[in-house]
Amino acid sequence: MIWYTALVLAVAAERLAELVVARRNTRWSLARGGVEAGDGHYPAMVALHTALLAGCLAEAHFADRPFLPALGWTMAAVVVAAQLLRWWCIVALGPRWNTRVIVVPGLPLVTGGPYRWLRHPNYVAVAAEGLALPLVHGAWATALVFTVLNAALMLVRIRCEDAALARLPVADARV
Repeated sequence: MIWYTALVLAVAAERLAELVVARRNTRWSLARGGVEAGDGHYPAMVALHTALLAGCLAEAHFADRPFLPALGWTMAAVVVAAQLLRWWCIVALGPRWNTRVIVVPGLPLVTGGPYRWLRHPNYVAVAAEGLALPLVHGAWATALVFTVLNAALMLVRIRCEDAALARLPVADARV
């Protein structure tokens, strides 16, 4: 259980690093006339992602979930892959990546990196991590609840983001 706690805390630290990058990128975007869309769903997203981390630890500990090696190691690999995909998205978007939906008018849509193949690859990473992180230590209820709530939230978020991005020109830049 100690190593699982360390893993969840490492993911939490990674999320804090994301927030540092997002704050810097928010300043960059706003300085260039960026417009935020859909800020109403942002608090729900923060709460859900915080609850995921707390739920992982609480369920694994209080429900005495066992570590099942075949499932646990497979899901740990998925967690690592999700982190790699997430940071590939951050690098591909550069200063435009954010935890909020902020669009800078006049900048072209990014079509490089993972955006070459998927319209919303960061959300694939979030979904994979939200399912896999709890399952590393058998926290199936947390995985289920997060997945269902995240799917509902992503419907709102993706609609909001697509509407905001529809106003951008398409670029041919590859990252």
